[in-house]
Amino acid sequence: MTLIDDNQSIVEIDLKGLNCPMPILKTKQALMKAKGGDILRVLATDPHSEIDFKAYLVRTNHQLLDFTIEDGVFTFLIQKA
Repeated sequence: MTLIDDNQSIVEIDLKGLNCPMPILKTKQALMKAKGGDILRVLATDPHSEIDFKAYLVRTNHQLLDFTIEDGVFTFLIQKA
């Protein structure tokens, strides 16, 4: 996992309860506002979000630092390119 330095910030986006395509759309909006190197912790409950996020990140330069599923919550740790 990438170490976080003084120039990075972690923004948590709680998207639980939202269904496709809202989690990925709201994450794209947050990434547009973030600075390069910033990290987003995205929480989602839509099972399709795993497929959406991984497909989106393959097409962009943003990096998936971590992905977990716990108690039906999908957590994505994404670093903005």
